[in-house]
Amino acid sequence: RYASPDIRRAALEARASLADADQARRRLNPSIGFEVENFSGSGPLSGFDQTETTLSVEQTFQLGGKRGKRERAARARAALADAQCRVILRETELEAALLYHDLIAATELAALARESADLAVSLAQTVAKRVEAGAGAPPERSRADADAAALKAAALAAEAEIDQRRYELAALWGSANPEFAPPRSAALEGAETLSVTRELTQHPAVAAAKASANARDAEQIAARAAGVPDLTLSAGVRQFEETGDNALLLGVSVPIPLFDRNRDAARAAGLRADAERISAVAVEARLRSQQQAAAARVRTAQARLALLENDALPAARSAYDASVQGYAAGRFDLTSTLDARKGLIDAGIGVIDARRTLNADLMRLKSLIGAAPFNGDFQ
Repeated sequence: RYASPDIRRAALEARASLADADQARRRLNPSIGFEVENFSGSGPLSGFDQTETTLSVEQTFQLGGKRGKRERAARARAALADAQCRVILRETELEAALLYHDLIAATELAALARESADLAVSLAQTVAKRVEAGAGAPPERSRADADAAALKAAALAAEAEIDQRRYELAALWGSANPEFAPPRSAALEGAETLSVTRELTQHPAVAAAKASANARDAEQIAARAAGVPDLTLSAGVRQFEETGDNALLLGVSVPIPLFDRNRDAARAAGLRADAERISAVAVEARLRSQQQAAAARVRTAQARLALLENDALPAARSAYDASVQGYAAGRFDLTSTLDARKGLIDAGIGVIDARRTLNADLMRLKSLIGAAPFNGDFQ
C-alpha cells in the first residue's frame, strides 16, 4: 500500500531516463519550405507575372554515427539512474531495518520499565509492613513510595517512546499511521554465518559508480561524434509564373568546422570519465574496509551481549533477590536494597542495548555484503 517516497521518486527518474534514451534514437524531422519570389516590386515585377514559387523538402543526415552514439549515451545514463535507484533502495532498506530494531528495543525497554515498577511496588509493600511492625523508620516508607511512583512514571514514558518509534518507522514508507502489529524480537544470527569475503561487484554503490563511469565514457564518444559535420539535402520544385514552366531543385549543405569541432566538450567528458573511474575504485575500497570493520563490530557486540546476558544480568538478579530477602529479615538497610534493584535495572537495560547494537551492526554488515534481507531484486 505504501512505498518510500525516496524510492518512488528514484524509480520514476529511472523510467524518465529510459524515455530520454528512447527519444535519443529518433531521427531528425524533415523540413518543408515554400518560397515566393519576384512579386510586388517595381516595373515589370510590380505584379505577379514574374513570380517564382518554390516548394522544397529538406532533410539533415547526421554523420559520424551521432544518433547511435547519442542513444548509447542516453542508455548509459538510464542504467546509471537505475543503479542510483538501487542505492537508494539499499539505504532505505537499511534505515528501515535499523528503525525496526530500535522499535524492538523500545518495546523491550517498556517491558523492563513495567517490571521495574512492579518490583518497586512490591518493595514498597515490604517496607510498609516493616514500618507498621516497628522494624523500619517511617521515612523509609515515604522513600519507597516515591521511588515506586517515579518508576511508574518512567514506565509511562517508555510506552510513549514505543509510539514515537512506530511513527518514525511508518513515516519511512510515507504513512502517517503506523498500522502494523507490535514487533517481536527475532533470533540473532551470528557473524560467523556471514561471509564477508563476497565480491563487491553487485553492491549497488559499486554498480552505480561503474555505471557513472560508463555513462561518462559514452558521453565522451558522443561528444567526439558531435564534431563531425552533418549533411543536409534539399529537393524541390520551382514554378515560373511568366512562362508556366516548372523546374526541379537539388541542394546540399555541410557546415564548415572552422571554429568549433566540439573538441573541448569531448575533452571535458573524458576528464569526467577519468574522475568517475577513480571514484569507482575508491567506492569499492571503502566498502571493503566497511565490511571488515562491520564484521569486527559484530564480533565485539556478540561478546558484550554474551557477558551481559550470561554473567552480569544473572548476578544482578541474584543480588537483588538476596537484598530483598535480607531487608525483609532486617539484615540489610533500604539503601542497599534500592542500589541492588538499580543494578538489576541497569543490567537489564545493558542487555537490551547490547542486543539492539548487535542487531544494528548485523544489519549494516548484511547490507554491505548483500545478505538477506538485502539480496532481493528491485522491480
